[in-house]
Amino acid sequence: MDVRIGIQNSPRELSFETSQSAAEVEKAVAAALAGQSALLRLTDAKGTVYVVPGAALAYVEIGSEESRRIGFVG
Repeated sequence: MDVRIGIQNSPRELSFETSQSAAEVEKAVAAALAGQSALLRLTDAKGTVYVVPGAALAYVEIGSEESRRIGFVG
């Protein structure tokens, strides 16, 4: 699933693919925004860990969990 994270006062966004479920990502984001966790910590499909301060989150876009199709539709 694709995840895009906007960070306040930053012209770029973090964009990566993760093997975590949408529910897991949403739970981590909600905890960071509610102040239950000071940091949002997510891991991409390659094992890279992204840590963003919860107070710096501008937005988090969680893509669908559908696998990408290869080939032509016709």
